[in-house]
Amino acid sequence: MNRIRINALLLLLCIFLPGVAQNVSDGWNKNRTARLTKPVFVYNNWSAYDELSDNIPLNEALAMKELDHIVRLKKSGVQVDYYMMDAFWFDVNEGYRKWRPDCWPEGPKRWLDACKREGIKPGLWFSTNLLRIGGEANTMKVIPEWENSVAEDGTTLCLFRGGYLHHLMQTLQMYADMGIKMFKFDFAYFDAATPDAKCTMLPADIEEQNKNAFISAIKEFRYKNPDVLFIGYNGFGGDMENTVTPFRKTVDLRWLEIFDTMYCGDPRLSDVPMMNFWRSQDLYSDHMTFQYLFNGVPVQRIDNCAFMIGTTGTCYNRALNAWKGMMILTMARGGWLNVCHGNIDLLSDDDARWMAKTQQLYMKVQQYGNISAFGSIPGKALPYGYMASAEGGNLYTVVNASQEKAKVTLPEATGTGRVLFTDSGFMPVLEKNIVELGPEQMVVVGYGKFSTREYDLGIEKDIVIPATIQKVKIDVQKKNEHILQAHYIPSKGKTVRILFQQLDERGKAFRSWGGAPPTGIKMDHFFNIEVKQGKRAVPVKKSHDKMIWCGLSWAVGEVSADDIKEGRPLEISCTTIDGNSEHCLLEVYEVEYSADKK
Repeated sequence: MNRIRINALLLLLCIFLPGVAQNVSDGWNKNRTARLTKPVFVYNNWSAYDELSDNIPLNEALAMKELDHIVRLKKSGVQVDYYMMDAFWFDVNEGYRKWRPDCWPEGPKRWLDACKREGIKPGLWFSTNLLRIGGEANTMKVIPEWENSVAEDGTTLCLFRGGYLHHLMQTLQMYADMGIKMFKFDFAYFDAATPDAKCTMLPADIEEQNKNAFISAIKEFRYKNPDVLFIGYNGFGGDMENTVTPFRKTVDLRWLEIFDTMYCGDPRLSDVPMMNFWRSQDLYSDHMTFQYLFNGVPVQRIDNCAFMIGTTGTCYNRALNAWKGMMILTMARGGWLNVCHGNIDLLSDDDARWMAKTQQLYMKVQQYGNISAFGSIPGKALPYGYMASAEGGNLYTVVNASQEKAKVTLPEATGTGRVLFTDSGFMPVLEKNIVELGPEQMVVVGYGKFSTREYDLGIEKDIVIPATIQKVKIDVQKKNEHILQAHYIPSKGKTVRILFQQLDERGKAFRSWGGAPPTGIKMDHFFNIEVKQGKRAVPVKKSHDKMIWCGLSWAVGEVSADDIKEGRPLEISCTTIDGNSEHCLLEVYEVEYSADKK
């Protein structure tokens, strides 16, 4: 029965049985849009390898090793529904029809067979229409079917002229027939136009025709393959470069007609300086989630893409540092596509059991509860959080992004609450519906049915929050165009926290870039903090001494109380390579840590 006959049948039902017709129509539409009907958990192998911000290649051995660990984690109760094969699986000479022969000598057969055997749905990454993805080695060669779609710039492909889009849809069908159940589309350029189109069309018309062609093609594909999911990444909207640009409408909501979820940015550092490097990264993904909510994207459809562990440059070689808080926030944001990237082989069996427990808590409230954001925009460096309202109780995940203690009122919280998870060091103080957090601290609080011991998730040992913090009044002087200095006598027994950020003439933070591993320059070259007492250099603990592909606008360091000689002034010097010291920010705080947390 073809589509015309189905529509005619629906018309007759509307006349004679309107209630039944509505149910049939709703069911038909629901099936054909293939929307997620419940939260899922996806493993993505990007950051276990990295061919953009590092030189770690994707090959069959790596992909299968991670699959073996997925199976191990599942035995401990971890839910894994999909395995996404990310970029660079393809032979650049074959238009996505074949896999790299040097890395996949038998193609994807072993991987696909293993996924099927383990009950995991496979997914594949595609560039939407960009030919050069990274270096020359990863540049797609133009095959005959694509030749009349090559854009004037030679690096992108037009979607409404020539044979590229038709060939791409045939390629997707080939993989769907092989069992692929999810497609990830990245690097979309809707300004791509063939030379003749460039000469005869306005830029706005080119963009609109590219979008319409792509949307129509994906809709037709989804109609034929209703069980295949589509997720959208770079090129489909959003301001992702920093956390200082004011929110504006940049997401075309028509993408929700073809994408089950839309991502809001690869995990990178925010422009909020923090001693806890990984918490500043958490804040970036929170800020982007708030931006997509501002754009009208439903919370379930936002893929915050924040959970990335591994030993490559794309995740700043974080390994498992502060991974538990990162995972909680990934799920607390409420998106139904919960993605874990990277080296899951690093996770122990105990880690797997913790992960399973966390999944069971958050994925249930994602599905059956109502998740909303509250508080300040994260980039403002003030408290914010997420509330999950479910039958029988509320669950709150809160972050204090400031450099001072903060009391946060939890909306709609009633009764007695319980702290379920937090960072080490300062213990949040909970009184009725108000929780007090230390600087940079995260906490999970449960009320009602969530306020029992069975939901406890423990402590984030990799982030230590000071017991006290106090901003110090200092006289900041400009030594020269690139150096700020300050002198002061620290209080007895206090650790000194130094916060330095480069700003432009309007007071807006901007980033320096040193490049990615292995040839990049570490960020402490661009933001150097030095401390002396007399002629003696005092050690400064810092975490930004890394090659960071996304750039950075700040540096934070601490001088331990144990390294400071009492009663003698500290000389603090902060140097910026790219900024003008006249506009830079230098702040000093005195902090105390619990005796067992120094």
